[in-house]
Order: sequence, then structure tokens, then C-alpha cells
Amino acid sequence: MQVLQEGQTIKHGVYGMGVVTTSDVERTAVEFEEHGLKLFVTSIMTAELIGEAPAQPLKTKRRRKATPAMKAARAAKKAAAAAASSN
Repeated sequence: MQVLQEGQTIKHGVYGMGVVTTSDVERTAVEFEEHGLKLFVTSIMTAELIGEAPAQPLKTKRRRKATPAMKAARAAKKAAAAAASSN
């Protein structure tokens, strides 16, 4: 596989549809719809190119790293759901 343009849409055999976020001769990063950001070795990456790259690359959503407060809130929500389902 060659260096891809930022914003190029691809279809990967395992991860499905995705958009190239960065690509150089060593690594290619792709944001997949259902699997998030994945990093590939460009020279051995296999994917089907879908259409042409857009004139202006698309902005991708960035996921934030979970903070301890976010983790605690998730745990509390799960505990409340478990308590409600046991009643």
C-alpha cells in the first residue's frame, strides 16, 4: 500500500469503513466508524480505497482519555442500574 491522503475513505477487511487521519511511508492512522483510531504499518496495510480524497480533509472526533471522575461516574451509573434491575 502507498501513502494515503488525509481524508481518504477506505474499507478494511476487519475494521470496515474508515477515514485516513495521517499517513507517511512508515505509518498510517485511520479513524474507523465502529472501532475508533487504528495505526497500521503503511507498507503491509491492506485496504480498499473508496473514492477520491476530499479537497479539504475532514476533521475527526478525538476521544478524551477517561479521568478518575469519569470512571467513578460510570461505576456509579452501573451500580445504580444493577440495583434497579435486582428490585
